[in-house]
Amino acid sequence: MSQSEQRALVLGGGTMGVGIIATFLAGGWMVDAVSRSAATREGLAAATARALQAMGKPADTSRLATHATLSEAAWSHITIAAETVTENLLLKQKLFAEMESLARPDCVLASNSSSFPISQIGKDLKTRGRMMGLHFFMPAHLIPLVEVVRSVHTDAALADRVGALMSALGKRPVQVKKDVIGFLGNRIQAALMREALWLIEQGVASPEDVDATVRLSFGFRYAAAGPIVQKEHSGWDTTCAVAKIIYPDLSNADGPPPVLQRNVDEGRIGFKTRRGFFDWNEESIARERARYERALRKCLEIFREEGIV
Repeated sequence: MSQSEQRALVLGGGTMGVGIIATFLAGGWMVDAVSRSAATREGLAAATARALQAMGKPADTSRLATHATLSEAAWSHITIAAETVTENLLLKQKLFAEMESLARPDCVLASNSSSFPISQIGKDLKTRGRMMGLHFFMPAHLIPLVEVVRSVHTDAALADRVGALMSALGKRPVQVKKDVIGFLGNRIQAALMREALWLIEQGVASPEDVDATVRLSFGFRYAAAGPIVQKEHSGWDTTCAVAKIIYPDLSNADGPPPVLQRNVDEGRIGFKTRRGFFDWNEESIARERARYERALRKCLEIFREEGIV
């Protein structure tokens, strides 16, 4: 089947859903997008067109169909369905049960959950072999990596085929072979964030200097090589020696640090409320989003030159 004949379903029309829709459209697929919100459906084509433009693709959304309910979608033609709704386990389980009842037997059922184990989401399905995680990173249309996450029930060969499908769409898939909480990216990111917030909490450094340290030292290197290859350059003997000194002193908190909980309690959650660790207004938010997107595109150019994606 050619790309132009393939059809995907994306459940949810938020920021993540828009990026995933744009990814499929850019690859020549047809897409059915499902959202209960009339306002979301009305704005979906325009939001997707902007994402396509950011990808350097024509802003053509003519192959996008929007629906208010799952039952309205063209299930007889859909080969993969991706769920992107809010992180609510019971809601996800309910929606996957409905998708299973509507989807043809060979349709892949995938969740973009960033935290719940896939085996929990699909625990009551009758066809758990075709259910897996397909975890994109925001913004999904620009970040090249996608995690293909297997539960103990997922058909491994099918997960490999979904990975190949993602490659054909210009993504770099990684196979997460064990259904651990947070998968790969979010576990690694959470470890860094725990220590970064502890350093802020303890008054070791300001939020600005924490960001600068990550971006302009080891984070700068990570654009050129991941942490494993980077230590192949510098030597594991040094890493081992440093680990003996630093690891025992790192934060081992089993929950959010006070500085984070305090911000949340006070409504300091970032762009959404115009304040977080930093204060924002509409102008500064627009400027930061444009800068961020521009930087991501430049990094993507480097990865494409190297043939990574």
